[in-house]
Amino acid sequence: MDPIVIGIIALAAFILILMAIKVVKEWERGVILRLGRLVGARGPGIFFIIPFVDRMIKVDLRIVTLDVPRQDVITKDNVTVGVDAVVYFRVVDPEAAVVKVLDHIKATSLISQTTLRNVLGQSELDELLTQREKLNQMLQKIIDEQTDPWGVKVSIVEIKSVELQETMRRSMAAQAEAERERRAKIIHAEGEFQASEKLAEAGAIIAREPTTLQLRYLQTLVEIASEKNSTIIFPIPIDLISMFMNRGAGTQSSEKTTK
Repeated sequence: MDPIVIGIIALAAFILILMAIKVVKEWERGVILRLGRLVGARGPGIFFIIPFVDRMIKVDLRIVTLDVPRQDVITKDNVTVGVDAVVYFRVVDPEAAVVKVLDHIKATSLISQTTLRNVLGQSELDELLTQREKLNQMLQKIIDEQTDPWGVKVSIVEIKSVELQETMRRSMAAQAEAERERRAKIIHAEGEFQASEKLAEAGAIIAREPTTLQLRYLQTLVEIASEKNSTIIFPIPIDLISMFMNRGAGTQSSEKTTK
């Protein structure tokens, strides 16, 4: 046989062998289609296919971080907000991801956007701002159920930010300020009420034990003296003044009687 023909045959055989050898990484799977029919998923590692008969499609099994674009949502209480989110998902069934959907990443992105608008549109603004964890779980469950036939598992859905209109932000700021003033007034009123109760109890104790008033006078005198004031006030008990007044009144009445 002609050496040239032998060389051509050897070269063709070598090329076919190279085409038959496939290497799939640890985080990938190779889905094999033989004459258009699904054979199965292979990998990781090295394996062989039939050239010109088999077709291999690589599928990445790692977690994909999908940034959901900003969506304009009208909440249940007719407030327009801009919401964006992030979705974490991965392929758990590479065969379904190839056979049952054309582009599983694009399909997951679109279904995430639609679900985000639908779910948040059924929620009120206060719920969107205060119960975000509950909404995240709801979004994750709904999106995961819709992507499950495609072999895609949605693990986490997080609402990143909620943007309000300028007028709504001013209204909420005024509402928050009014709420803080209301709480401050209530706390002040409660403090006054508790102080009045304590003062009433103190007054009752002083009425029962007059010596406590003298002790209070002495304590006040010590506080004044500690401040190095040039003027010191000596408190005089009211009972002492009333005693002198009673004596004066008695003397005047006796004089009138004598006259």
